[in-house]
Amino acid sequence: FSPLTFERYTTSKKHTLDFMKWKYKIEDIDVKKLNYEFIHNYEFWLKSVRKCDHNTTIKYLSNFRKIVNICIKSGWLDRDPFVGFKMTKREVERPFLTEDELIRIAEKKFIMPRMSQVRDIFVFCCYTGLAYADVKKLTADEITIGIDGEKWIWTSRQKTDTATRIPLLPPALEILDRYKEDPQSLSNGRLLPVLSNQKMNSYLKEIADACEIKKKMTFHTARHTFATTVTLANDVPMETVSKLLGHRNLKTTQHYGKILDLKVSQDMGMLRAKFTNRSKDSKSAQ
Repeated sequence: FSPLTFERYTTSKKHTLDFMKWKYKIEDIDVKKLNYEFIHNYEFWLKSVRKCDHNTTIKYLSNFRKIVNICIKSGWLDRDPFVGFKMTKREVERPFLTEDELIRIAEKKFIMPRMSQVRDIFVFCCYTGLAYADVKKLTADEITIGIDGEKWIWTSRQKTDTATRIPLLPPALEILDRYKEDPQSLSNGRLLPVLSNQKMNSYLKEIADACEIKKKMTFHTARHTFATTVTLANDVPMETVSKLLGHRNLKTTQHYGKILDLKVSQDMGMLRAKFTNRSKDSKSAQ
């Protein structure tokens, strides 16, 4: 497993232990005593005591369920306590920047060098689709010449260990060139001076305010912006976007297509024009 997956299971284990202490005043339980009521009460605790939202609650329960499945397959548990329990996630609107907002951020002049640095790395990810963990570990060895003779990123996603190949667009190349002599980058052997995720997100809030952008911006907004505004809105096929993002399943990418009102507007505008021209031709023929 990746370090992030390991960390998630460690957190899940802690939550399970805290729940049992809260509900049953115990630190352990015979696996054979797991039942639907246990799962139902665990869900209640995650949402009320831990104050997790619905999708986060389902994530923790999914981790717990994987352990339960191991117990069932190993013959330690006769009946699945999750039978009849609904594990459906709710669709979440993922914020992304419009073309105008992206340009506004990219061209904004900041007095603080650190603000400019965070902005540059964020914009770099808007044009590459890299997640925080992947841009943080990016090295010169991962920049290579692609099949078209241009520079590409060849890396693997830390989250899924999926191979990803991304052609570097001009705005991304400009940012790499800007930081090729950066002392922080050179000292840690990385291409960009990436701060901690917490600090990056903190600065991004200030950047959004300075650019008069009301959306709740986190570093992951860059990845959503790449998927929507930079690629899909510019007629890059869904299958290509899926490959660029390192998604294992096309369904994961299709979510971005649903929320792209701009693309819907463009496509329907072309259709409207066809019907208008057809109507004009029909009238002139009469």
